Amino acid sequence: MPPTLSIKQILYFFLVFILGVLLSQCKNDIKNPADDQKQIIAMLDSFNTAAASADYNTYFNFFTEDAVFIGTDATERWDKNGFMKWAKPHFDKGKTWDFKPLERHISVDKTGLWAWFDELLNTRMKICRGSGVLMRQGNAWKIQQYVLSMTIPNSLSDSVIKIKTAAEDEIIQTMSTNQ
Repeated sequence: MPPTLSIKQILYFFLVFILGVLLSQCKNDIKNPADDQKQIIAMLDSFNTAAASADYNTYFNFFTEDAVFIGTDATERWDKNGFMKWAKPHFDKGKTWDFKPLERHISVDKTGLWAWFDELLNTRMKICRGSGVLMRQGNAWKIQQYVLSMTIPNSLSDSVIKIKTAAEDEIIQTMSTNQ
């Protein structure tokens, strides 16, 4: 007659089985960082191409629903819907922006769910820096936050500060009193 198993033994074997299944699933979910890098590079290139070709829907599909876009002007901080409203007339006219990467750096966290990047871009404003935070949604990377900054050579900083002082002093005053 075969030996009988106690409930405790059956539960133990069941838990070991479930743990084995979960661990094998986790192993299958581990992403290769090199694959993430390639996927992010392709996504950022497609993102820039969609802007350059004035493809409104494709461009904004690269953003998460609660994304934030921060532009070069101190007053430019938009949620996705605000940025879409601001950008719509430009896309409708076919006059958007064409950013070409010159240099790009990408980092992915250990969970494979978050990434961040910075890149130097050749633009109509000359060299700009794009940087952002990316979130994995399913198998796709989406932009959670994007920051566009104009670069200023250190040797020209004093001249640029003089040019922008009057306009930005007003912004500083307004923002300081609103705190």
